[in-house]
Amino acid sequence: MTRTFPPLVLPPGLAGATATLQDKDRRRLDDTITRLHTVNGRLWDTEDRVRGALLTAAQVADCKREIDQLNAERNALTERADEILGTFADAGRADAPLHTETLASVVDRLSVLTLRIWHSERASTRDELARRRIPALHRQREELCAALDTLVADALAGRRRLPVPARFKLYGRDDAVLAEIEPSRHLRRVVAFGGLSECGKSTSAAFVRRTCGAQRLKIGFLLRQAAHREGLADPYALSARRQAELLLGELNRFADAHVDTGLFTIESVHDDASIAELKQLMGDTLQIVYLDASFAVRVERSGMPAQAVAAKDEIKMSRGAHQVAALADHVIDNSGSIAALRARLRRIAAPPALARLRVTTPYGLGLPAEVASATADFTDAVRAYEPGVRLAALTGSPGEGTWIPGWSDLDLLVIAEHEAHGRLHEALERYRTTLDGAASLGPTLVTPGEVTARRLTPRLAFALHQLQQGRPVLYAAPGTELPTITRDDLNLAAVRELPQVILTTRRLRADTGPRTLRQLYKHLVLACRLLLREHNRWETGPDQILAAASRMPGLPAFSLPSLAEIAAAWRDGASEQVLKQVTAAIDQLLAWYAAELAA
Repeated sequence: MTRTFPPLVLPPGLAGATATLQDKDRRRLDDTITRLHTVNGRLWDTEDRVRGALLTAAQVADCKREIDQLNAERNALTERADEILGTFADAGRADAPLHTETLASVVDRLSVLTLRIWHSERASTRDELARRRIPALHRQREELCAALDTLVADALAGRRRLPVPARFKLYGRDDAVLAEIEPSRHLRRVVAFGGLSECGKSTSAAFVRRTCGAQRLKIGFLLRQAAHREGLADPYALSARRQAELLLGELNRFADAHVDTGLFTIESVHDDASIAELKQLMGDTLQIVYLDASFAVRVERSGMPAQAVAAKDEIKMSRGAHQVAALADHVIDNSGSIAALRARLRRIAAPPALARLRVTTPYGLGLPAEVASATADFTDAVRAYEPGVRLAALTGSPGEGTWIPGWSDLDLLVIAEHEAHGRLHEALERYRTTLDGAASLGPTLVTPGEVTARRLTPRLAFALHQLQQGRPVLYAAPGTELPTITRDDLNLAAVRELPQVILTTRRLRADTGPRTLRQLYKHLVLACRLLLREHNRWETGPDQILAAASRMPGLPAFSLPSLAEIAAAWRDGASEQVLKQVTAAIDQLLAWYAAELAA
């Protein structure tokens, strides 16, 4: 149950002085004094609790910790109030007499006296001593209000100087030896989004959650959780350092409870001081992203009147939101396309890493001499295009050692800047001419930007994963960076790709003929590879993949010749019997798949 305390009424002299403040300062002062009065009320209740009912030693210790925390808040709020009230004495003479306490200290005493009167009046019905004290307490309040108004008038007139407001209270904490909180080993990467109103913070965080599997958290939620856990009345009244410690503590708890989550996002960063402290605690584990956009763009996107956006901006700027840009690791101009924004976000959330690749010659891939020679000529041409070309590799069967002449394609992957693609087209044409029908060339051209932004098809992601697992490349430029493709990434890609593969397989099955044997077999293998990946089975080579798939629950074993036999029948034009066997296997797979999803 939340206790309702009597309001704190300021004396007329102080109230009149605060009315002359700028709107922003007046609102901030009103909020701070209200919070201070609330904290004093909670402090009173906690002290009553520890003195009242019989408590265990552990309960007394908890109450004492809560009292320390509330006292720390009380002092932080008093100092915050003095930051504004102290401006009343800016014109004071250096030789003016020094008062013994600050204006906020007197306001704090007025708050406590107001609570004392209220509690005494509540107790007066059952306590005669409390009843007799009430008139004296009211006189004390009148005298304190009069003294406070006199101090305000003297400070404004320069007749009194006010002391420095810093209190340097520790409340049970020995800051000299206090162990500094550190990020949990499970807290691997945190992206914090800042910016002014309607700049795209929420939509950016939602995109990172959707595409990168991030756990999305709000800074306000984390601070409220910390406040509830530690019995704090107002975490925003604490110092920037303490707020940062509370945030890191909550992030650590989430990371320790979700050890499989490698990425967290937090929003919205509106306080430059606390995020600077959090960055100091976390280092590069925390990446601060400031989203920038012109006022006109933000108004247009929001659908709100310009005055409403400006009002929200003013509140955020009063807390230092615009200063976050100077602290940010990444400042993104969000006035452009969604594609550009998302590319930047993917690189920040899942940054590429320097690739460690195994380079080999075409002659080390087990290719026929004429194919290896043509491939070597192409590789030499690509090497001359540096730095436009970053990587060239034969993926699929050449890397797996299962390439079969007359059956297998040469699946070529080239990562190159768009400006180099014209010269690459010429080199690819020469490659085809040199092959002279010895192999069918299937090139995939992609830019470094597309790769590092993870604009990848599932098959391309799998090819990059294989290269990172040690499959050889023909050429890699120094400093080549690639995104890290994990098995979890591929498992998710398999879920997304399998429906398209099944639909294509059904289309091929509906048009079965001698010419479709190769396509049918390759789609059968691909569908089985993806199904096995969903079961966390990782097989290589068509024969091994089909054998493993035959052992999936409920799927009858395939009766198929080996890949070598199927390829020989294809080359020799004797594929009729083999086609029947492949078609029967596909029918088994499609019937099983339909039944599994209908259950």
